[in-house]
Amino acid sequence: MQLTDSITTIKGIGPKTAEKFRSLGVENVGSLLSFYPRDYIRYNKVEPIVDAQEGYFLSVMGSLKSKISVRRFKGRSISTAVVRDESGEISCIWFNMPYLKSTILPGRTYVFRGRVKRKGKTFELVQPEVYQPEKYEILRQDLQPVYRLKDGLKNTGIQKAVRTLIEDEGLDITPFENYIPGKIKDRYHLEDRKEAIINIHFPKGEKELEQARERLVFEEFFNFFYSIRSEKAGKNRPVNHLSFKNREKFNFYLSTLPFSLTEGQKSALGEILNDLTGPFAMNRLIQGDVGSGKTVIAVATMILAAENGYQSAMMAPTEVLAKQHYESIFAEFTKLGLEFKPVLLNGSMTAAQKREAKALISSGEADIVIGTHALIQESVEFRNLALVITDEQHRFGVNQRAKLQLKGLNPHVLVMSATPIPRTLALIMYKDLDISLMKGLPLERLPIKNCAVDTSYRNTAYRFILNEIREGHQAYIVCPLIEESENLDGEDVISYAERLRGIFPKDINIGIIHGEMSQEEKDHTMEQFKKNCIHILVSTTVIEVGINVPNATVMMIENAERFGLSTLHQLRGRVGRGKAQSYCIFVSGSKNENTRKRLKVLCDSNDGFKIAEEDLKLRGPGELFGTRQSGILSFSIGDIYTDAEILKKASEAADYAIENGILFNNKYKGSDLLTNEGTLPII
Repeated sequence: MQLTDSITTIKGIGPKTAEKFRSLGVENVGSLLSFYPRDYIRYNKVEPIVDAQEGYFLSVMGSLKSKISVRRFKGRSISTAVVRDESGEISCIWFNMPYLKSTILPGRTYVFRGRVKRKGKTFELVQPEVYQPEKYEILRQDLQPVYRLKDGLKNTGIQKAVRTLIEDEGLDITPFENYIPGKIKDRYHLEDRKEAIINIHFPKGEKELEQARERLVFEEFFNFFYSIRSEKAGKNRPVNHLSFKNREKFNFYLSTLPFSLTEGQKSALGEILNDLTGPFAMNRLIQGDVGSGKTVIAVATMILAAENGYQSAMMAPTEVLAKQHYESIFAEFTKLGLEFKPVLLNGSMTAAQKREAKALISSGEADIVIGTHALIQESVEFRNLALVITDEQHRFGVNQRAKLQLKGLNPHVLVMSATPIPRTLALIMYKDLDISLMKGLPLERLPIKNCAVDTSYRNTAYRFILNEIREGHQAYIVCPLIEESENLDGEDVISYAERLRGIFPKDINIGIIHGEMSQEEKDHTMEQFKKNCIHILVSTTVIEVGINVPNATVMMIENAERFGLSTLHQLRGRVGRGKAQSYCIFVSGSKNENTRKRLKVLCDSNDGFKIAEEDLKLRGPGELFGTRQSGILSFSIGDIYTDAEILKKASEAADYAIENGILFNNKYKGSDLLTNEGTLPII
């Protein structure tokens, strides 16, 4: 079997199942092996019942207080029992498992493992697994992979398919050795890739998992750096052949702003103007905090280009954000009487709408083009593209940015990021870019008030949110999961929203949004939220990028311990965008001391740059999962905070390889990984 073979060659995968795998970006044998687990089931140590925490898995060793009771309700059986140990008692509930009554007997000791939920003033274990103590100790030695799921695929099905491949003696693994040059592998004492692939899917223990991750993370970072730096090394800096002498409309736009530019905005704009009139084409990153006003700078620069007869293209990572930019710019130009024509192009437009937009772009009638990945399609042709802007640049691969640049003749390039990262890491990640740090917030915005609380505060938080809604405002509630999972801890959007509908008054409208909804559904939900038809929006982190609803004043984040500090800061930035006082509530059921310290950093500061530096100090290589920075460079397995030391080594290795002429068949481009979904390329 070859890595390029279709996954239908794997036993048990037919055309229908293959289609489900394709929705995850998995089409062949190689991409399945590179579809890494998102987490692992760890059979945690047995704990006393008194340590139960809502929302978390708990393993307790105890015995039944009395026989299991079975009753029927709405066509299904419900089995209940009370388990006790020396520290206390906890209720257990099982659905459609009446046979347990005859298999789990009072007087015998078992290990009960299940998710803890609150029931009134007490806790209960929901659908707990039951093990003999000896069997449970054996399981504690194993780590079981948990994969990202979609379209009805089950975790066990993916596990089975991967295990079938790994155990296939006929699998040709020769291409595995092309992922890193042999000299680099030896120089940095890296594990063989085949061994790493086996251990990332089915690690025998934590040590094996750590070694496998180190190899694969190094590979991913190395390929990323090798791609962008070898490309840069082979090129001279392009000469600036464009003129930006006319500035009347540019100055007019800035003079009409209802606020004064911050010092950070003035500094960034000055550096951009110097680039546009300098000897070489601009290649600049604006790294600004959430809400620092980067979009104003981008719009002003696009107006300057249009005023001088050039086209601009602004690429956003999501259709929601692209549409938001387009509508905002269109309304602004209409209000100010600016006759430049903005055009929107995204994937969900009808064929007729796309044809019309492309015609306007190719003729040059469209001065400013806003869109998503649709902008880099071969069928999109510009007449005189002089300025390329990438919004939330960490969501795009280097190759995607390059494709848009090729639509013009050495255009000026401006990339923007609202995710501050420590300067030490920024200098590594963005070595090919000039960097503008844009600090400070508009003067009219009040600092967000923050608090970190445990789950017992929820009802108080709900009352606070209701008061804000009665005052005419709105709220976000963020959950880490889309739907309830048997394997992963955390609140999920779907059941959480349903629960809220039973808590809040009937006139409070509650909506949901998450990444697996269609674009049409997401657009409709955001439109309803912007119009205040939805009062509470329950969401995953899909709303962390650029969403602007000034009327929203409360951000409540469940299972805050599962996110990195920079991601939490990004989410917090969805509020505080209007003139009203805004609030952020970080909810965590964890009693971990490091979690408490991390959340305190957020409560003590609204400065993203300071938070990023503290995050780097607090994060450690032992935190492989749970606090991944979803807002920073969507690598498939690496994380620039957790893996900061590997990042530095990979950067050094890429420079060493290029300087010493170490070439290899770089089929697997790290830059190709950096897509909005973080999906893998097809090998």
